[in-house]
Amino acid sequence: MSRLLSGVGAAHVLTGRRRGLGRAALAALLVMVTPAAAAASDLGATVSSSAPAAAPAATIGDDVIGDLTSSHGLTVSEVDRVDERLVRLTVASQELARPVRLTLLLPQGYTATTRRYPTLYLLHGTSGGADDWVQQGEAEDITAGFPMIVVMPDGGYDSNGGGWWTDWVDQDTALGVANWETFHIEQLVPWVDAHLRTRARRSQRAIAGLSQGGFGAMSYASRHPDLFVSAASFSGAPDIAKAPQARTLGAAVVGAIMTGLNGVQPHAPFGDPVLDAVNWQGHNPADLVGNLRRMDLRLWVGDGTNGPYEDTADPRYASPDPIEAIVHESTLLFAEAADAAGVPYVLDDYGPGRHRWPYWARDLAQYLPRLAEVFRQDRSVPERIDYRSIDRRYSTWGWRVRTRREPPQAFSGLVRASREGFVFLAGPAVVRTPPSYRPLTTYRLRVQGERTRARSDARGRLRVAVSGGRSVVRVQGRLPG
Repeated sequence: MSRLLSGVGAAHVLTGRRRGLGRAALAALLVMVTPAAAAASDLGATVSSSAPAAAPAATIGDDVIGDLTSSHGLTVSEVDRVDERLVRLTVASQELARPVRLTLLLPQGYTATTRRYPTLYLLHGTSGGADDWVQQGEAEDITAGFPMIVVMPDGGYDSNGGGWWTDWVDQDTALGVANWETFHIEQLVPWVDAHLRTRARRSQRAIAGLSQGGFGAMSYASRHPDLFVSAASFSGAPDIAKAPQARTLGAAVVGAIMTGLNGVQPHAPFGDPVLDAVNWQGHNPADLVGNLRRMDLRLWVGDGTNGPYEDTADPRYASPDPIEAIVHESTLLFAEAADAAGVPYVLDDYGPGRHRWPYWARDLAQYLPRLAEVFRQDRSVPERIDYRSIDRRYSTWGWRVRTRREPPQAFSGLVRASREGFVFLAGPAVVRTPPSYRPLTTYRLRVQGERTRARSDARGRLRVAVSGGRSVVRVQGRLPG
């Protein structure tokens, strides 16, 4: 039976539901990600076909979808307009070692109007690729009635184990350069907004994914909450580093995929789970759950037992699915972290169900009506924001932070940041505000109880230096003259 749980306050229910994950499940996972077994596993996706041959232009008859040319760090080498809605591209980037695939689903009637549309970034799972949601997940049919652009990028090379949606700590593996987050967030998102008729603002952009892509969707959303209004995980792993169980599971799963499917050292994406623990935490949705406070959050997961899409006479389904059991544990741990932080979410812990495409297609079909409603709301930017990061330099919601500290990775963050001021945790740092003030005007400030002043720049931004620990900054008003 499906149980739809809304946080906050569901943690005690979820805890009662949890089943412990034993060594047998982890052992089964390790077997499934060896090269010999990879093709038969349900690790998140089936192997996609190779990139299609290029078409002369992105047209069918007299219909032209746009100028899908190189820009924003992406070099477009192939464009294949398959039908009215489906477009396949091959793109290259200096952030990646080789060209990768990009699949687009356009809304019905896209070429017949000048209308602009919201965008859903839809991520694949382990051993998958850009075409998986179309070939395996019925995405073209499921999205047909929804006025949105769907963007499905590769998250790994040649349908290998996947890049875990991060810039790798180890860039010297046999796979070469692997800056997946930079490619997706800093290059692909602006490229899409520049070349397709999107509504290029946060309230009109969402991200979702299955399995490893479920982790990726929640990780990107938690690290870039100013880009996405909604995030969804379908049998994902949104906690790989916060809870003790999650750390064990995360290290085992990531390590098995790296060695068994990618042929690289087990800690290539995030570093050593102990020595580089802060890097794991800084990309882990459960550790960054406070960043998701003003986002529409949806999670679906089964318990690994046979559900409505399994033939119990099939010997492949004689035992519970260890991978769905693992992501079930991870999802419930994320829900507990969200409850503890007071962050709302909706979790469909639907019980019987394995790590298979029929469930993810069903999840997507259930998600889209809610997402369409969120897009219609066109939510405004929050007046106050909270944000934490491990990065030495970061920007979010128009705020920019440059820390001055050692080591290079450590948590810092903004609390209740608004036009009236902010609290900064774990300085020293220089904080630049959004353009919220009168340009070239001097303002009175109180920093840690001491009176001072700062002059806004030509765009109306203030620059404030803060010391270590907890710094309270209040903007008290502008000075005359």
